[in-house]
Amino acid sequence: MSFVSIVRGKGAWRWAKTALTVTGSLTRRNITRCPTLSAGVKPMKITMPALSPTMEDGTIQKWLKAEGEQVVAGDALCEIETDKAVVTMEADEDGVMAKIIIPEGTKGIKITKLIALMVDEGEDYTQVEIPVEGDLDVTGGVAETAPVPTASETTAEYHHYTGPISLSPSVRLLVEKHRLRPEDVPATGPHGRLIKGDVLKFVKSGGKSTGTEAAPGAEPKAPPTAAAPPSLTPTPAPAGKAVPRQTEGPGYTDIELTSMRQTIAKRLTLSKTTIPHTYGTVDCGMDRVMEVRKQLKRDGFNVSVNDFIIKAAASTLKQMPAMNAIWQEDGPRLLDDVDICVAVATDTGLITPIIPHADRKGLADISATSRDLATKARNGALQPHEFQGGSFTISNLGMFGITEFSAVVNPPQSAILAVGGLRTVPDAGSVATATTAMRVTLSCDGRVADPDTVSLFLGNFRKNIENPKLMTLL
Repeated sequence: MSFVSIVRGKGAWRWAKTALTVTGSLTRRNITRCPTLSAGVKPMKITMPALSPTMEDGTIQKWLKAEGEQVVAGDALCEIETDKAVVTMEADEDGVMAKIIIPEGTKGIKITKLIALMVDEGEDYTQVEIPVEGDLDVTGGVAETAPVPTASETTAEYHHYTGPISLSPSVRLLVEKHRLRPEDVPATGPHGRLIKGDVLKFVKSGGKSTGTEAAPGAEPKAPPTAAAPPSLTPTPAPAGKAVPRQTEGPGYTDIELTSMRQTIAKRLTLSKTTIPHTYGTVDCGMDRVMEVRKQLKRDGFNVSVNDFIIKAAASTLKQMPAMNAIWQEDGPRLLDDVDICVAVATDTGLITPIIPHADRKGLADISATSRDLATKARNGALQPHEFQGGSFTISNLGMFGITEFSAVVNPPQSAILAVGGLRTVPDAGSVATATTAMRVTLSCDGRVADPDTVSLFLGNFRKNIENPKLMTLL
Protein backbone atom coordinates (compact mmCIF):
# COMPACT_ATOMS: atom_id res chain seq x y z
CA MET A 1 0.00 0.00 0.00
CA SER A 2 1.42 3.40 -0.96
CA PHE A 3 0.58 6.81 0.40
CA VAL A 4 2.91 8.98 -1.67
CA SER A 5 1.84 11.35 -4.40
CA ILE A 6 4.47 11.52 -7.14
CA VAL A 7 4.20 13.50 -10.36
CA ARG A 8 6.56 12.93 -13.25
CA GLY A 9 8.49 15.95 -14.47
CA LYS A 10 7.25 15.51 -18.03
CA GLY A 11 3.66 15.88 -16.95
CA ALA A 12 2.48 12.26 -16.87
CA TRP A 13 0.07 11.74 -13.98
CA ARG A 14 0.82 8.97 -11.54
CA TRP A 15 -1.41 8.65 -8.51
CA ALA A 16 -0.49 6.89 -5.28
CA LYS A 17 -2.19 3.56 -4.70
CA THR A 18 -4.10 3.89 -1.44
CA ALA A 19 -6.86 2.14 0.45
CA LEU A 20 -8.33 5.45 1.57
CA THR A 21 -11.27 7.28 0.07
CA VAL A 22 -10.34 10.93 0.34
CA THR A 23 -12.89 13.51 -0.72
CA GLY A 24 -11.95 17.01 -1.70
CA SER A 25 -8.38 16.93 -0.38
CA LEU A 26 -6.18 15.08 -2.85
CA THR A 27 -7.07 16.28 -6.35
CA ARG A 28 -5.35 16.83 -9.65
CA ARG A 29 -4.94 20.52 -8.86
CA ASN A 30 -3.02 19.76 -5.66
CA ILE A 31 -0.22 17.95 -7.45
CA THR A 32 0.28 20.05 -10.55
CA ARG A 33 3.84 20.67 -11.64
CA CYS A 34 5.68 23.44 -9.80
CA PRO A 35 7.45 26.07 -11.89
CA THR A 36 11.25 25.82 -11.81
CA LEU A 37 13.91 28.25 -12.85
CA SER A 38 17.15 26.32 -13.27
CA ALA A 39 17.97 24.19 -16.28
CA GLY A 40 18.70 21.13 -14.19
CA VAL A 41 17.24 17.63 -14.02
CA LYS A 42 13.45 17.38 -14.18
CA PRO A 43 12.13 16.19 -10.80
CA MET A 44 9.39 13.90 -9.59
CA LYS A 45 7.60 15.77 -6.83
CA ILE A 46 6.60 14.09 -3.56
CA THR A 47 3.84 15.88 -1.67
CA MET A 48 2.31 15.46 1.76
CA PRO A 49 -0.55 12.98 1.25
CA ALA A 50 -3.94 12.95 2.95
CA LEU A 51 -3.67 9.81 5.07
CA SER A 52 -7.07 10.13 6.71
CA PRO A 53 -10.36 11.85 5.86
CA THR A 54 -9.87 14.30 8.75
CA MET A 55 -6.19 15.01 8.16
CA GLU A 56 -5.32 18.63 7.43
CA ASP A 57 -1.61 18.55 8.15
CA GLY A 58 1.06 16.19 9.39
CA THR A 59 4.49 15.96 10.97
CA ILE A 60 7.45 14.23 9.34
CA GLN A 61 8.83 12.17 12.19
CA LYS A 62 11.74 10.63 10.33
CA TRP A 63 13.12 10.41 6.81
CA LEU A 64 14.00 6.80 5.93
CA LYS A 65 15.76 7.71 2.68
CA ALA A 66 18.69 10.09 2.41
CA GLU A 67 19.53 12.37 -0.50
CA GLY A 68 21.32 10.41 -3.21
CA GLU A 69 19.90 7.09 -2.01
CA GLN A 70 18.29 4.67 -4.46
CA VAL A 71 14.50 4.29 -4.19
CA VAL A 72 12.57 1.25 -5.37
CA ALA A 73 8.78 1.19 -5.65
CA GLY A 74 7.43 0.03 -2.30
CA ASP A 75 10.36 1.41 -0.28
CA ALA A 76 9.51 3.34 2.88
CA LEU A 77 10.33 7.02 2.36
CA CYS A 78 9.44 8.57 5.70
CA GLU A 79 7.28 8.28 8.80
CA ILE A 80 4.43 10.78 9.05
CA GLU A 81 2.53 11.56 12.23
CA THR A 82 -1.09 12.26 11.33
CA ASP A 83 -4.02 13.20 13.55
CA LYS A 84 -4.56 9.47 14.11
CA ALA A 85 -1.24 7.64 14.16
CA VAL A 86 2.26 7.45 12.73
CA VAL A 87 2.09 6.06 9.19
CA THR A 88 4.89 5.01 6.86
CA MET A 89 4.84 6.66 3.44
CA GLU A 90 5.90 4.36 0.61
CA ALA A 91 7.16 5.13 -2.88
CA ASP A 92 5.24 3.87 -5.87
CA GLU A 93 8.01 4.49 -8.40
CA ASP A 94 11.73 3.82 -8.82
CA GLY A 95 14.27 6.63 -8.76
CA VAL A 96 16.79 8.46 -6.60
CA MET A 97 16.01 10.70 -3.63
CA ALA A 98 17.30 14.03 -4.88
CA LYS A 99 16.25 16.67 -2.35
CA ILE A 100 14.49 16.61 0.99
CA ILE A 101 12.57 19.90 1.08
CA ILE A 102 11.00 19.52 4.54
CA PRO A 103 13.35 18.22 7.27
CA GLU A 104 12.23 15.65 9.81
CA GLY A 105 10.68 17.06 12.94
CA THR A 106 8.79 19.74 11.01
CA LYS A 107 5.23 20.12 12.27
CA GLY A 108 2.03 21.37 10.65
CA ILE A 109 2.87 20.44 7.06
CA LYS A 110 -0.30 20.99 5.05
CA ILE A 111 -1.50 18.22 2.76
CA THR A 112 -0.34 18.63 -0.87
CA LYS A 113 2.71 20.62 0.26
CA LEU A 114 5.91 19.63 -1.51
CA ILE A 115 8.15 17.70 0.88
CA ALA A 116 10.80 16.10 -1.35
CA LEU A 117 12.05 15.60 -4.89
CA MET A 118 13.13 12.48 -6.76
CA VAL A 119 14.80 12.01 -10.14
CA ASP A 120 14.96 9.10 -12.53
CA GLU A 121 17.65 6.49 -12.18
CA GLY A 122 20.84 7.51 -13.95
CA GLU A 123 20.18 11.24 -13.56
CA ASP A 124 22.50 13.53 -11.55
CA TYR A 125 20.42 14.12 -8.44
CA THR A 126 22.60 17.06 -7.36
CA GLN A 127 21.38 19.03 -10.36
CA VAL A 128 17.66 18.56 -9.69
CA GLU A 129 15.50 21.59 -10.41
CA ILE A 130 14.26 23.23 -7.20
CA PRO A 131 10.74 24.74 -7.42
CA VAL A 132 10.48 28.47 -6.82
CA GLU A 133 10.01 29.20 -3.17
CA GLY A 134 6.50 30.56 -3.13
CA ASP A 135 5.18 27.49 -4.90
CA LEU A 136 6.40 24.76 -2.57
CA ASP A 137 2.83 23.88 -1.59
CA VAL A 138 1.97 23.23 -5.27
CA THR A 139 -1.61 24.33 -4.67
CA GLY A 140 -1.71 27.15 -7.14
CA GLY A 141 -0.18 30.53 -7.72
CA VAL A 142 3.24 31.24 -9.18
CA ALA A 143 5.99 32.93 -7.21
CA GLU A 144 8.20 35.73 -8.45
CA THR A 145 11.11 34.53 -10.53
CA ALA A 146 14.51 34.51 -8.82
CA PRO A 147 17.68 32.45 -9.07
CA VAL A 148 17.24 29.23 -7.09
CA PRO A 149 20.19 26.96 -6.27
CA THR A 150 20.27 23.25 -7.06
CA ALA A 151 20.20 20.50 -4.46
CA SER A 152 24.01 20.33 -4.33
CA GLU A 153 24.07 23.94 -3.13
CA THR A 154 21.36 23.60 -0.49
CA THR A 155 22.07 20.48 1.52
CA ALA A 156 21.67 22.01 4.99
CA GLU A 157 18.51 21.76 7.09
CA TYR A 158 16.27 24.80 6.90
CA HIS A 159 14.28 26.63 9.52
CA HIS A 160 11.41 28.04 7.44
CA TYR A 161 10.85 31.72 8.16
CA THR A 162 7.24 32.90 8.16
CA GLY A 163 7.64 36.27 9.85
CA PRO A 164 6.38 39.70 8.76
CA ILE A 165 9.62 41.00 7.18
CA SER A 166 9.64 40.88 3.39
CA LEU A 167 12.72 39.03 2.10
CA SER A 168 14.04 38.31 -1.36
CA PRO A 169 14.35 34.59 -2.24
CA SER A 170 18.14 34.60 -1.94
CA VAL A 171 18.08 36.37 1.45
CA ARG A 172 15.33 34.08 2.71
CA LEU A 173 17.37 31.06 1.67
CA LEU A 174 20.36 32.25 3.72
CA VAL A 175 18.23 33.17 6.71
CA GLU A 176 16.58 29.77 6.77
CA LYS A 177 19.84 27.92 6.16
CA HIS A 178 21.59 29.58 9.12
CA ARG A 179 18.42 29.63 11.29
CA LEU A 180 18.56 33.40 11.80
CA ARG A 181 15.97 35.96 12.84
CA PRO A 182 15.95 38.65 10.12
CA GLU A 183 15.19 41.35 12.67
CA ASP A 184 18.54 40.59 14.39
CA VAL A 185 20.57 41.26 11.24
CA PRO A 186 21.50 44.94 10.62
CA ALA A 187 20.03 45.96 7.25
CA THR A 188 21.99 48.31 4.94
CA GLY A 189 19.93 48.03 1.75
CA PRO A 190 17.71 50.71 0.20
CA HIS A 191 14.93 51.87 2.52
CA GLY A 192 16.31 49.64 5.30
CA ARG A 193 15.88 46.46 3.27
CA LEU A 194 17.88 43.40 4.25
CA ILE A 195 20.23 42.32 1.47
CA LYS A 196 22.31 39.20 0.90
CA GLY A 197 25.57 40.93 1.90
CA ASP A 198 24.09 41.85 5.28
CA VAL A 199 23.34 38.22 6.08
CA LEU A 200 26.73 36.95 4.89
CA LYS A 201 28.53 39.62 6.94
CA PHE A 202 26.40 38.77 9.97
CA VAL A 203 27.19 35.06 9.68
CA LYS A 204 30.90 35.72 9.11
CA SER A 205 31.04 37.79 12.28
CA GLY A 206 29.74 34.87 14.31
CA GLY A 207 26.22 36.14 14.61
CA LYS A 208 27.15 39.46 16.24
CA SER A 209 25.74 42.80 15.15
CA THR A 210 28.14 44.59 12.83
CA GLY A 211 26.11 47.70 12.13
CA THR A 212 26.61 49.77 15.27
CA GLU A 213 28.53 49.46 18.49
CA ALA A 214 26.68 48.85 21.71
CA ALA A 215 26.20 51.82 23.99
CA PRO A 216 28.64 52.05 26.90
CA GLY A 217 27.43 50.10 29.92
CA ALA A 218 24.74 48.32 27.93
CA GLU A 219 24.40 44.62 28.38
CA PRO A 220 25.66 42.68 25.37
CA LYS A 221 22.92 41.20 23.24
CA ALA A 222 22.91 37.43 23.02
CA PRO A 223 23.83 36.23 19.54
CA PRO A 224 20.91 34.74 17.64
CA THR A 225 22.98 31.68 16.80
CA ALA A 226 22.99 30.57 20.44
CA ALA A 227 21.42 27.24 21.29
CA ALA A 228 17.69 27.32 20.72
CA PRO A 229 15.30 26.31 23.52
CA PRO A 230 14.28 22.64 23.59
CA SER A 231 10.90 23.39 22.04
CA LEU A 232 12.61 24.57 18.85
CA THR A 233 14.90 21.59 18.45
CA PRO A 234 13.32 18.60 16.71
CA THR A 235 13.57 15.49 18.88
CA PRO A 236 14.13 12.26 16.92
CA ALA A 237 11.29 9.80 17.49
CA PRO A 238 11.54 6.01 17.68
CA ALA A 239 10.28 4.22 14.60
CA GLY A 240 6.51 4.46 14.36
CA LYS A 241 6.13 6.56 17.51
CA ALA A 242 5.72 10.28 18.14
CA VAL A 243 7.54 11.55 21.23
CA PRO A 244 6.25 14.79 22.83
CA ARG A 245 8.90 17.44 23.41
CA GLN A 246 9.36 19.22 26.73
CA THR A 247 10.40 22.76 27.62
CA GLU A 248 11.52 23.39 31.16
CA GLY A 249 11.28 26.70 32.96
CA PRO A 250 11.59 27.95 36.53
CA GLY A 251 9.08 25.84 38.46
CA TYR A 252 7.28 24.29 35.48
CA THR A 253 7.60 22.00 32.48
CA ASP A 254 5.58 22.52 29.29
CA ILE A 255 4.70 19.38 27.35
CA GLU A 256 4.22 19.91 23.63
CA LEU A 257 1.26 17.94 22.33
CA THR A 258 1.77 15.44 19.55
CA SER A 259 -0.65 15.55 16.61
CA MET A 260 -2.51 12.59 18.08
CA ARG A 261 -2.87 14.27 21.49
CA GLN A 262 -4.07 17.46 19.82
CA THR A 263 -6.71 15.48 17.94
CA ILE A 264 -7.80 13.65 21.09
CA ALA A 265 -8.20 16.97 22.90
CA LYS A 266 -10.24 18.48 20.06
CA ARG A 267 -12.49 15.43 19.70
CA LEU A 268 -13.12 15.10 23.43
CA THR A 269 -14.07 18.76 23.61
CA LEU A 270 -16.27 18.40 20.52
CA SER A 271 -17.98 15.34 21.95
CA LYS A 272 -18.72 16.75 25.39
CA THR A 273 -19.89 20.13 24.06
CA THR A 274 -22.02 19.01 21.10
CA ILE A 275 -23.30 15.50 21.92
CA PRO A 276 -26.12 15.09 24.50
CA HIS A 277 -24.81 12.03 26.35
CA THR A 278 -27.22 9.44 27.75
CA TYR A 279 -25.87 6.87 30.22
CA GLY A 280 -26.89 3.46 31.50
CA THR A 281 -25.14 0.99 33.81
CA VAL A 282 -25.73 -2.70 34.43
CA ASP A 283 -24.04 -5.56 36.31
CA CYS A 284 -23.40 -8.76 34.39
CA GLY A 285 -22.76 -12.22 35.81
CA MET A 286 -19.52 -13.65 34.44
CA ASP A 287 -19.42 -17.17 35.93
CA ARG A 288 -20.45 -18.89 32.69
CA VAL A 289 -17.97 -16.87 30.65
CA MET A 290 -15.18 -18.00 32.98
CA GLU A 291 -16.32 -21.63 32.66
CA VAL A 292 -16.45 -21.52 28.86
CA ARG A 293 -13.10 -19.74 28.74
CA LYS A 294 -11.47 -22.48 30.79
CA GLN A 295 -13.00 -25.15 28.55
CA LEU A 296 -11.75 -23.39 25.42
CA LYS A 297 -8.27 -23.10 26.92
CA ARG A 298 -8.21 -26.86 27.55
CA ASP A 299 -9.17 -27.32 23.90
CA GLY A 300 -6.27 -25.12 22.77
CA PHE A 301 -8.12 -21.82 22.27
CA ASN A 302 -6.67 -18.99 24.38
CA VAL A 303 -9.31 -16.25 24.41
CA SER A 304 -9.63 -13.33 26.80
CA VAL A 305 -12.60 -11.95 28.69
CA ASN A 306 -12.46 -8.92 26.38
CA ASP A 307 -12.99 -11.21 23.38
CA PHE A 308 -16.29 -12.38 24.94
CA ILE A 309 -17.27 -8.74 25.53
CA ILE A 310 -16.56 -7.84 21.89
CA LYS A 311 -18.59 -10.80 20.66
CA ALA A 312 -21.49 -10.01 23.02
CA ALA A 313 -21.55 -6.36 21.91
CA ALA A 314 -21.44 -7.34 18.22
CA SER A 315 -24.30 -9.83 18.70
CA THR A 316 -26.35 -7.20 20.51
CA LEU A 317 -25.78 -4.65 17.74
CA LYS A 318 -26.93 -7.24 15.22
CA GLN A 319 -30.10 -7.72 17.28
CA MET A 320 -30.60 -3.94 17.54
CA PRO A 321 -29.49 -2.39 14.22
CA ALA A 322 -30.79 1.02 15.31
CA MET A 323 -27.82 1.19 17.70
CA ASN A 324 -25.31 0.38 14.96
CA ALA A 325 -25.34 3.96 13.74
CA ILE A 326 -23.30 7.11 13.29
CA TRP A 327 -24.57 10.69 13.51
CA GLN A 328 -24.62 12.77 10.35
CA GLU A 329 -25.42 16.47 10.16
CA ASP A 330 -28.97 15.70 9.07
CA GLY A 331 -29.58 12.68 11.33
CA PRO A 332 -28.44 9.15 12.14
CA ARG A 333 -27.11 6.76 9.52
CA LEU A 334 -27.61 3.04 10.11
CA LEU A 335 -24.63 0.93 9.09
CA ASP A 336 -24.86 -2.53 7.58
CA ASP A 337 -21.54 -3.80 8.95
CA VAL A 338 -20.87 -4.26 12.65
CA ASP A 339 -17.31 -2.96 13.03
CA ILE A 340 -16.19 -2.84 16.65
CA CYS A 341 -13.46 -0.41 17.74
CA VAL A 342 -11.39 -1.44 20.75
CA ALA A 343 -9.57 1.29 22.67
CA VAL A 344 -5.83 0.62 23.04
CA ALA A 345 -3.56 2.78 25.20
CA THR A 346 -0.21 3.66 23.59
CA ASP A 347 2.70 5.89 24.61
CA THR A 348 1.36 8.67 22.41
CA GLY A 349 -2.33 8.44 23.28
CA LEU A 350 -5.45 6.36 22.88
CA ILE A 351 -6.21 4.78 19.51
CA THR A 352 -9.13 2.57 18.51
CA PRO A 353 -8.25 -0.15 15.97
CA ILE A 354 -11.23 -1.80 14.30
CA ILE A 355 -12.36 -5.44 14.32
CA PRO A 356 -14.39 -5.55 11.10
CA HIS A 357 -17.52 -7.69 10.78
CA ALA A 358 -17.25 -8.67 14.44
CA ASP A 359 -20.76 -10.16 14.40
CA ARG A 360 -19.65 -12.72 11.79
CA LYS A 361 -16.46 -13.73 13.59
CA GLY A 362 -16.09 -16.47 16.17
CA LEU A 363 -14.22 -15.97 19.42
CA ALA A 364 -11.00 -17.47 18.09
CA ASP A 365 -11.02 -15.12 15.09
CA ILE A 366 -11.87 -12.11 17.27
CA SER A 367 -9.05 -13.02 19.66
CA ALA A 368 -6.45 -13.34 16.90
CA THR A 369 -7.54 -10.09 15.22
CA SER A 370 -7.63 -8.18 18.51
CA ARG A 371 -4.14 -9.29 19.55
CA ASP A 372 -2.67 -8.45 16.16
CA LEU A 373 -4.24 -4.97 16.11
CA ALA A 374 -3.19 -4.20 19.69
CA THR A 375 0.41 -5.13 18.90
CA LYS A 376 0.39 -2.97 15.78
CA ALA A 377 -1.13 -0.07 17.70
CA ARG A 378 1.56 -0.13 20.41
CA ASN A 379 4.29 -0.38 17.78
CA GLY A 380 2.82 2.45 15.71
CA ALA A 381 2.33 0.11 12.76
CA LEU A 382 -1.43 0.45 12.13
CA GLN A 383 -2.49 1.22 8.59
CA PRO A 384 -5.21 3.91 8.13
CA HIS A 385 -7.94 1.41 7.22
CA GLU A 386 -7.28 -0.42 10.50
CA PHE A 387 -8.28 2.50 12.75
CA GLN A 388 -10.56 4.75 10.66
CA GLY A 389 -14.30 4.23 10.83
CA GLY A 390 -16.11 1.73 13.01
CA SER A 391 -19.68 1.73 14.29
CA PHE A 392 -19.24 1.09 18.04
CA THR A 393 -16.40 1.38 20.56
CA ILE A 394 -15.44 -0.66 23.63
CA SER A 395 -13.12 0.74 26.29
CA ASN A 396 -12.03 -1.76 28.97
CA LEU A 397 -10.17 -0.50 32.04
CA GLY A 398 -10.82 -3.62 34.10
CA MET A 399 -7.21 -4.76 33.85
CA PHE A 400 -6.19 -1.53 35.64
CA GLY A 401 -8.39 -2.28 38.64
CA ILE A 402 -11.18 0.10 37.62
CA THR A 403 -14.62 -1.08 38.75
CA GLU A 404 -16.80 1.45 36.94
CA PHE A 405 -16.36 4.50 34.70
CA SER A 406 -18.12 6.45 31.95
CA ALA A 407 -16.52 6.91 28.54
CA VAL A 408 -16.94 9.77 26.07
CA VAL A 409 -18.71 9.06 22.78
CA ASN A 410 -16.31 9.07 19.84
CA PRO A 411 -18.00 11.03 17.02
CA PRO A 412 -19.40 10.32 14.53
CA GLN A 413 -20.16 7.06 16.36
CA SER A 414 -23.18 7.18 18.61
CA ALA A 415 -22.21 4.86 21.47
CA ILE A 416 -19.29 3.56 23.54
CA LEU A 417 -19.28 0.79 26.15
CA ALA A 418 -17.12 1.33 29.25
CA VAL A 419 -16.12 -1.96 30.88
CA GLY A 420 -15.00 -2.33 34.49
CA GLY A 421 -13.03 -5.16 36.08
CA LEU A 422 -14.28 -8.50 37.36
CA ARG A 423 -15.17 -8.60 41.03
CA THR A 424 -16.54 -11.15 43.47
CA VAL A 425 -19.94 -10.35 44.96
CA PRO A 426 -22.39 -12.30 47.16
CA ASP A 427 -24.77 -14.50 45.22
CA ALA A 428 -28.28 -13.05 45.32
CA GLY A 429 -29.72 -16.54 45.74
CA SER A 430 -27.42 -17.62 48.56
CA VAL A 431 -25.53 -15.55 51.07
CA ALA A 432 -23.05 -18.39 51.60
CA THR A 433 -21.86 -18.41 48.00
CA ALA A 434 -20.23 -15.79 45.79
CA THR A 435 -20.34 -15.01 42.08
CA THR A 436 -18.19 -13.12 39.60
CA ALA A 437 -19.68 -9.88 38.24
CA MET A 438 -18.69 -7.14 35.81
CA ARG A 439 -20.15 -3.64 35.57
CA VAL A 440 -20.56 -1.94 32.20
CA THR A 441 -21.72 1.59 31.38
CA LEU A 442 -23.09 2.59 27.99
CA SER A 443 -22.63 6.20 26.87
CA CYS A 444 -24.91 7.02 23.98
CA ASP A 445 -25.73 9.98 21.75
CA GLY A 446 -29.17 11.06 22.92
CA ARG A 447 -30.03 12.16 19.39
CA VAL A 448 -29.72 8.55 18.21
CA ALA A 449 -31.11 6.58 21.14
CA ASP A 450 -33.36 7.56 24.05
CA PRO A 451 -32.96 6.11 27.57
CA ASP A 452 -35.43 3.28 26.83
CA THR A 453 -33.29 2.12 23.89
CA VAL A 454 -30.15 2.31 26.01
CA SER A 455 -31.83 0.17 28.67
CA LEU A 456 -32.94 -2.38 26.08
CA PHE A 457 -29.44 -2.59 24.62
CA LEU A 458 -27.88 -3.19 28.04
CA GLY A 459 -30.48 -5.85 28.81
CA ASN A 460 -29.71 -7.71 25.59
CA PHE A 461 -25.96 -7.35 26.15
CA ARG A 462 -26.26 -8.82 29.64
CA LYS A 463 -28.30 -11.74 28.31
CA ASN A 464 -25.64 -12.46 25.66
CA ILE A 465 -22.63 -12.20 27.97
CA GLU A 466 -24.30 -14.29 30.68
CA ASN A 467 -25.15 -17.01 28.13
CA PRO A 468 -22.00 -17.26 25.98
CA LYS A 469 -23.15 -20.52 24.36
CA LEU A 470 -25.92 -18.58 22.67
CA MET A 471 -23.23 -16.81 20.65
CA THR A 472 -21.20 -18.40 17.89
CA LEU A 473 -18.00 -19.42 19.63
CA LEU A 474 -15.62 -20.62 16.90
